Amino acid sequence: MPNQILQVDENMLETKLDRLVSEKVEQLLNAMLDAEADEITGAARYERSGERKAYRAGHYERCLTVKAGTMTLKVPKLKGALFESAVIDRYRRREESVEEALIDMYLAGVSTRQVDDISRLLRGERMPSQTLSDKLKRVYEQIDQWRNRPLGREYPYLFVDGVWHKRTWGGSVETVSVLVAIGVDDTGHREVIGVAEGMKEDRASWEGFLRSLIERGLKGVRLVVGDRCAGLVSTVNAMLPDARYQRCVVHFMRNVLSKVSHKHAAWAAGALKAVFAMESRDAALEKAGQVAAQMDAKGLKAAASCLREGMGEATTYLLDDYPVEHRRRIRTNNMIERLNREIRRRTRVVGSFPDGRSALMLICARIRYVTAGWTDRRYLDMSRLGDTMQTTD
Repeated sequence: MPNQILQVDENMLETKLDRLVSEKVEQLLNAMLDAEADEITGAARYERSGERKAYRAGHYERCLTVKAGTMTLKVPKLKGALFESAVIDRYRRREESVEEALIDMYLAGVSTRQVDDISRLLRGERMPSQTLSDKLKRVYEQIDQWRNRPLGREYPYLFVDGVWHKRTWGGSVETVSVLVAIGVDDTGHREVIGVAEGMKEDRASWEGFLRSLIERGLKGVRLVVGDRCAGLVSTVNAMLPDARYQRCVVHFMRNVLSKVSHKHAAWAAGALKAVFAMESRDAALEKAGQVAAQMDAKGLKAAASCLREGMGEATTYLLDDYPVEHRRRIRTNNMIERLNREIRRRTRVVGSFPDGRSALMLICARIRYVTAGWTDRRYLDMSRLGDTMQTTD
């Protein structure tokens, strides 16, 4: 009947097509191996020829997994010559490229289960856990070399922060941090120059972190940007005496607003924006004093105290030592916060890490993946900073 609907069992059809493709690829590969053996021996199988260079001595079977599935290859054995196949080498490289792509997916944020499922679709079987483990070990060696690389340039601007994750510690799951440092070098390019375990992000952690950066060659730092983490400011003052500290304006405003009642939240937010819209540090400090007085009058004494206490650190970027053109980017830690969000997207997939090493390696791998294109574009015009150095010396 013309209106009759033809129904197809798609699963059965897909299975038969996969099997047909696999069989044809296997036949083609074995035919190519036989042709290579004929070329090496100088004669076809059973052919009598005075130009024969070697003789066949049977074959051995070898399984090879490719995109079309698992193939059983009949590799010729020869007497009088060594059989070296370009066919097998070529497909071995193709197979490795598939595995490397799967590793890249894992490091880019795809979960282990998804990698396993994709492996089955691409290869016809799941990736052995030992294969994944061995390849990750090689990747981890490269990551360690990257983390400990010498720092050969000057980094006038240093952005630091910690990203928190869950890991098993002493039989229980606790929240610990990994410290991250991004430097803007004297050419205006940015790069992640340090990643290390920070535990509770205390003074001892920051001292160890900055000491490791200095030992690797960190120099020329003029401004450190970060949140007011415990011990960070005093550590910067002690270990980087030529650098000033800039408290992230966004975090500072949030701290002040957290002490403001809902009734006055909109007014306080607008007042703080007006403070940081000032063009000079003196004007900003004067405006902040006025806003703090208004907060006192409205009964927001905790917010007023917080504003007065932090304004000095939050307006370092307005000093004449730093170019006006740089202010928008050096007054906040937004750059490193965006990176931290990418890290958390990956760590949430894992949940709780079994140990600090696995957490650190995965976070570093994610950072390297996300920041791969940073070197292609200049972040700041550092010639402007040179101008301010000349005028302030």
